[in-house]
Formats: sequence, structure tokens, C-alpha cells
Amino acid sequence: MSRKRVLPLAALMLCTPALAGTAPAVASPQSAPPVRPLRILLTNDDGYGAPGIRLAFQRLTAAGHDVTIVAPLTNQSGTGTKVTSASSVAVRHAEPKVWAVDGTPGDSVAFGLAEVFEDQAPDLVVSGTNFGTNVAGLATHSGTVGGAVAALESGVPAIALSTGGLAAPDPVTTVNAMVPTLEFAVKLIDRLRERARSGPLLPAGLGLNVNHPVVGSDGKGAAAGVTGTFQDPQTVLAPDFTDSGDGTWQVSVKVALRPAARGGDLEAVSAGRIAVSPMNADWNPGPADRAAASALLLGLRP
Repeated sequence: MSRKRVLPLAALMLCTPALAGTAPAVASPQSAPPVRPLRILLTNDDGYGAPGIRLAFQRLTAAGHDVTIVAPLTNQSGTGTKVTSASSVAVRHAEPKVWAVDGTPGDSVAFGLAEVFEDQAPDLVVSGTNFGTNVAGLATHSGTVGGAVAALESGVPAIALSTGGLAAPDPVTTVNAMVPTLEFAVKLIDRLRERARSGPLLPAGLGLNVNHPVVGSDGKGAAAGVTGTFQDPQTVLAPDFTDSGDGTWQVSVKVALRPAARGGDLEAVSAGRIAVSPMNADWNPGPADRAAASALLLGLRP
């Protein structure tokens, strides 16, 4: 994702003890107007029947929201922002409030916005919670993040949710950790609603990539806090190719970590904190990066 450092916004919105669950919220001296439930399009990249999206559906529905799943029919992990160019796509209305699209997360969101929510766009697209972390270079290729990007491209606020650390995810502990992930997601959405009142949940074009760590041997522990972060620029994974001698190459991947960037998502998750990184859909860098690129072009002529 774009590496815009829009941390003041994230810090303003997110980094408070009440949101992290470490202190009670302070009551306002004046009663605030009630906030209405949200219409949420819920997608993912693990598939419409995966534990993460089903737990998300249950928890967001229990919080009072009107949730509809529009997600891939099969596991689409690692598809990033890919969208299908075929002339047709198979779609199953698998259950009430559940649509399964035989394509990528981007295809699912596109179908959901064009057909399922044809009459009125949802208030929010939530993608996840993903099985495993999506920090640093992993986020760039994540189908979970890609689903959120597809929403942002269409002008719909979006949150990507992921649960995991940097080790290979253990099924039991990761699913256990999805419970506190979704408890935090509900708090985050409540915060956005309270601040937005009757306006948009997030500034135009801005999404949030949320990574919740796995805490404790059983995954049920509480995170150490919440940090507004940026996407660490390192790739995390290093591929290796071995020639089989028959025109094919065997592929293996290993974790190859460098020291985490200070203030980045990798540092936060490694410290057992929830990382919330602002992201946009148009890949634009920040002003300093644009200035550096312009300096490289000085004096060049066609």
C-alpha cells in the first residue's frame, strides 16, 4: 500500500486507552445523539465459509449492524488487488445474507457494490478477519487488503482486519485470537460512528489496515495497546528457486526479517500491540517522496 505518513490522523482517532480497552470511556456531559447501526459489506480472501469471516459476521451482527457477506467462493489468499477479466462470473446466494463469488476479493466487492447494494452503497466495507498477519510487504500482496482497496476505489470507507503474528499461524490459537480482534473492530467502528455523526466514517479515500497480534499461548490474551502505524517497507518473505532440471523450478519461501522500522506496523505487532495503518487506494506517495522524485527529473529532456 501507499506509504503516506498520515499518522496524526491515526493518532487522533485511535490511540486512546478507551479504544484499546484499557480504561473506561468518559461520559460526555451532554447526551450525544444516538448513532444508527451501519450497513456493512463483509468480505475476505480466505473464502466465504472461513472462521474469520463467520466470526466477524456474528460479532458485527450482535453489535447491531446490518451485515451482508459478499466474499470469494474459495480461498484467494495472496491475490492482492487482482480483479477477473473474464466475461462471466459464477455467484451463489449460498444463504440469507451470504453471497459467494467465484473470484477474488476485488471481484466480490465489485459484485456486492454493483448488485447486492445496488440501491444504496454500504456505510462500510470490512475485509476479514484474515487468518494471519498483513503487515509490511505482506499487506501489498494481501487479498484481504485488496478487498478493502476495491471499496476505497469506489468511494466506500473500508477496514482490513487481520489476526496473527510473524510465525506460521497456528489454527487453534489464531482462531482464538480472532475473538479479541473482532472485539476491537467493534470498538473501532463505534469510535468512527461517534466521530462521524451523520457524515462519512472516514475521510474520502482513506482506509485502515488493522493487524491484531496473537497474544498468549492460547491466543486469548489482550493486546498491549493500540498504535497508529505505517506500513513497514520491508518484504518479510524471501523466495528461493531450485532448478529441477526439467524446465521447472521448485519454490520455497522463508521469513527474512530486517530490524523493524520505528513506528511501523511490524514493530507494533511484534510488541503485541494492535497496528492500525492508514492506507489509500491510488498508491500516491507523500509530499516528501514526490519532491524527491521531482528532483531526480531536473534537467532531463525528451
